[in-house]
Amino acid sequence: MIIAIDGPAGSGKSTVAKLVARELGFGYLDTGAMYRAVAQRAIEDKIDLSEPLSEASQAAIRYIAKTETIEFGFTDGEPLPSVVMISNKDVTKQIRTPEVDKAVSPVSADPGVREALTEQQRVIGYSRDTVMEGRDIGTVVFPDADCKVFLTASAEERARRRSLQNAAKVGRDSVTEEEYAAVLADIQRRDAYDSSREHAPLAAAADAWELDSTDMSIEDVVGAIVERVKQKQQA
Repeated sequence: MIIAIDGPAGSGKSTVAKLVARELGFGYLDTGAMYRAVAQRAIEDKIDLSEPLSEASQAAIRYIAKTETIEFGFTDGEPLPSVVMISNKDVTKQIRTPEVDKAVSPVSADPGVREALTEQQRVIGYSRDTVMEGRDIGTVVFPDADCKVFLTASAEERARRRSLQNAAKVGRDSVTEEEYAAVLADIQRRDAYDSSREHAPLAAAADAWELDSTDMSIEDVVGAIVERVKQKQQA
């Protein structure tokens, strides 16, 4: 069984998908981490990712996606991946930096990169019961997914959550107005870019369940999705 969870930046897809996978005993694949790994390698190779991408930059990132294998490492007894590797190099921490946050949009929008990584995602997904999250899982990667969820929230709420997450990483429990404004602007930029890109734009599948989590806790969101999956299993 394949569960596809799509949605815009900051909607909580990764956190929700991991918890749903753990609750159901399914495998979990963070497709976004795969694009981030390619972006990280592009940064290491000093590839110019300024938009619009030049032909040389497109060729370079496509070569990375086609020739470098992305794998996930697991801790014993833990069903969720704890390590992200590209060409056997651990990039788990590097792919979560602000630099990669900005670089991943042009990389993930490139059709050549998406085609190369989609093949890897399908192989992994069909190998076992899997929860996958991203922006086009239910529309492009697995249009035949058994359960499709389009998870969203207002831009302001997503910015609030992301700001607090960023602050928590450095041991703080509050954010400044300037920090919040910067995160909100970045989320709005990502929304506009991801929704208008020519190849595989962000959009809810016609048969997806749209779940607005603006006024919901993580626990409520996970519970709602798990209940919907169980209903699908019993149907």
